[in-house]
Amino acid sequence: MSTPRTLKPGDTIGILGGGQLARMIALAAAPLGLKAHIYAPEEGSPAFQVADAVTRAAYDDLGALERFAKSVDVVTYEFENVPVYTAEFLAGHVPVHPGAKALGITQDRLEEKNFVSRLGIETAPFAPVNSVEELEEALAAIGRPAVLKTRRFGYDGKGQTIIREGDDPAAAFAAIGHHPAILEGFVPFEREVSVVAARTEDGRFNAYEVTENEHRHHILFRSTVPADVSPAVEAVSREIARRLGEALGYVGVFAVELFLVVVDGAQGVIVNEIAPRVHNSGHWTLDGAVTSQFEQHVRAIAGWPLGAVERLGRVEMTNLIGDEADDWLAVLEEPGAHLHLYGKAEARPGRKMGHVTRIFEE
Repeated sequence: MSTPRTLKPGDTIGILGGGQLARMIALAAAPLGLKAHIYAPEEGSPAFQVADAVTRAAYDDLGALERFAKSVDVVTYEFENVPVYTAEFLAGHVPVHPGAKALGITQDRLEEKNFVSRLGIETAPFAPVNSVEELEEALAAIGRPAVLKTRRFGYDGKGQTIIREGDDPAAAFAAIGHHPAILEGFVPFEREVSVVAARTEDGRFNAYEVTENEHRHHILFRSTVPADVSPAVEAVSREIARRLGEALGYVGVFAVELFLVVVDGAQGVIVNEIAPRVHNSGHWTLDGAVTSQFEQHVRAIAGWPLGAVERLGRVEMTNLIGDEADDWLAVLEEPGAHLHLYGKAEARPGRKMGHVTRIFEE
């Protein structure tokens, strides 16, 4: 179903997935007078705690999906690994934003790289890999070091391995479970940055400032704005996001992860990945921008005007990983710190349990 629709207060947003992103979307919808219905298979999903309605069922349960669709006015999702056929089925009953096209392209790393490259936007060199023989051929063409990634279901460093000089290609392919993969040339980047943007069904677009990101153990540790980038990089990053959003026919908030490179003293960017959802590197907007990325997503999928994206100072967002969330009381004692806990029952190593935003005067 593709007929544009403007939601009104009292309507219900259906969200596929019940993690922290769904939780924060639901929390952003409530002050706008909108309800949230969470659909997720996992018991005790964090978003269940703040939702108006909950459906706990599998993503291939067509009966549950149809009942869910009849109970909501628009459907969105919090993560990109929702099956495409789930989005396509729901789209036959209710508007789904972003659509199945964006979902299908961005959940497959090879499809995504091909899509970005066809637009003439630079990425790392890449090649498909379906066997050890193809991996050896790709390594010969691209060189080492290189990164071998599964085409699907990878996040926070999962499903990937670096191949350096002397490493055994067969062992690397085994390390990712012999799954269909993509080999990417290693980019000698200076920093990792991202741009979070929003687009409406009628083509309105707005993007937040470029965010500088620091990862530890393949997990985002800290995001800061403003990023230490040139005005030219700021402009080109937003333009890349605009072009990608338009080509995808995207509706909602999305993020473009970028490598910042320096060539002959000039900064430039190379696209790493597209995230078809609200994004961890945009969490700073919850307290540090006029409109948070979560409210912006709600506005976009509801067919409402996009909010202002200006930041409210120099902002830093730090993730709380595993038992770091146990220090919540110390955070609350810190003047100017804003604590966000995700309501997860168990703190495991590498698990995002919450985050803290801090706003400083410039």
